[in-house]
Amino acid sequence: MVTGTDKKNYRIVISGYYGFRNSGDEAVLRSILLALAEQGEANGVQIQPIVLSADPAWTSRMYGVEAVRRMYPKDVLNALRASDGLISGGGSLLQDATSAKTIPYYTAIIKLAQWLGKPTFIYSQGIGPVNRRWMDPLIRSSMRKSAYVSVRDAESAELLKRIGVAAGRIEVVPDPVMGLPLPAGAAAGRAVAAAGEAAAVPVLGVSLRHWRKDGADLGRAADALAELASRRPVRLRFLPFHTPDDAEASKVVMERLSGRLAGGSSAELAAPGDDPQQMLLEVSRCDALFGMRLHALIYAANQMVPMLGLSYDPKIDQFLHRLGLTPVGTTEQLDPIVFADSAQRLLDDANGWKEEHREAIERLRQQSQQPAQQIAQLLRHTISR
Repeated sequence: MVTGTDKKNYRIVISGYYGFRNSGDEAVLRSILLALAEQGEANGVQIQPIVLSADPAWTSRMYGVEAVRRMYPKDVLNALRASDGLISGGGSLLQDATSAKTIPYYTAIIKLAQWLGKPTFIYSQGIGPVNRRWMDPLIRSSMRKSAYVSVRDAESAELLKRIGVAAGRIEVVPDPVMGLPLPAGAAAGRAVAAAGEAAAVPVLGVSLRHWRKDGADLGRAADALAELASRRPVRLRFLPFHTPDDAEASKVVMERLSGRLAGGSSAELAAPGDDPQQMLLEVSRCDALFGMRLHALIYAANQMVPMLGLSYDPKIDQFLHRLGLTPVGTTEQLDPIVFADSAQRLLDDANGWKEEHREAIERLRQQSQQPAQQIAQLLRHTISR
């Protein structure tokens, strides 16, 4: 480890979907910041982050870093000019499923940094889906001219190869959140309930979001949870990863469960606040998790919590595949019997699930530091100020 006067200082702008208080994306940012600090220390590099945020004041308070307005060109330009490089990521930034504006925005930030002569680093991004072929050149040019490119799954790497990015330039790594620690002083595992009877009721974390406009997917989720509750007592703890939207989706399902929970079962809505590590702690206290949000599943893997994934996007299938899992259903089809059977197996044999998937999960945890390590080494050895 390099210390003292040998340590070099670099200002690095970080671009992503930050400041919107989406727990998954905020967890990505927290994970990146922690990894950069750890790997910077190990490599004799002092990294000073400047985050492009929708709410710079909030981001600065939450993480203790400098932040600027992400949609104000002058602020972004000034931050890049005063920087030593740009990190783009992580998360699903380069996709056009949510909007046709997403890829042009994030590639424009990358290209601006490159035009200013700043090295750019692609940090564990999920690439795609890309349905508009005219966006391929934007992505290809950004990647080809970046000093380092890492993606969070093999499917993203294949997409980049198809549009002309050399395979040898792409590193496949886990999502950064696989390396996120619990809050300082927090203990993982289920909280001990005050009453002995309540302590015996398993906790199933539930992470849902609005997707289908007609709400049929939430209706199917409610039916599946009701089927499980009809078989055994279960404590359904709804975890809103994106507020207020996920809280509203959770309330819709809870209303549909009203009067359908058998004796001993209950439903409740958690309020972990904005800190992603507090949500990670919430997940760690579940016996199993039923998740639609990608980062709900990643949090569960991080804490070795058995999981069932509900797929609404290829990224769900891709992450589950890395653990040797498949979705229990999709937003178009979810069989209550299949779901309840699967959930019962997890709740009855959590240790068996953990042993089966421990090796894959530990590998992802260890690999989650690779992008920060590579960036710190590049800054120290190959990039001059």
